[in-house]
Amino acid sequence: MDLNTHQKWLADFYHQRGWDQYSAQIGINFMTEEVGELSRAVRTLEIGRDHPGEHHATETEMVANLHEELGDVLDQVLFCASKYGVSADDLLSGSEQKLTKRFEGRD
Repeated sequence: MDLNTHQKWLADFYHQRGWDQYSAQIGINFMTEEVGELSRAVRTLEIGRDHPGEHHATETEMVANLHEELGDVLDQVLFCASKYGVSADDLLSGSEQKLTKRFEGRD
């Protein structure tokens, strides 16, 4: 599946649940929550967690959690873009153009 196809599927999924009624600003709050969960997943992989009462995850579980949280952050970015009519392709090409221009002639 490509990102544009997933973005359209995601918009439909959110619409079916009424989640598309939330403003982009509220969506940014959800995105911030997901970034926090991603941060925790990376921390767990990098330095571990020593928290009483928590299950000590295996390497496989930690990597699976990282995949899940990366996907959650990506979904929030794509849905925010959808709110403003920006496609995944637009995001990718815009990023490449910005970085290419910024570092032009520095290689």
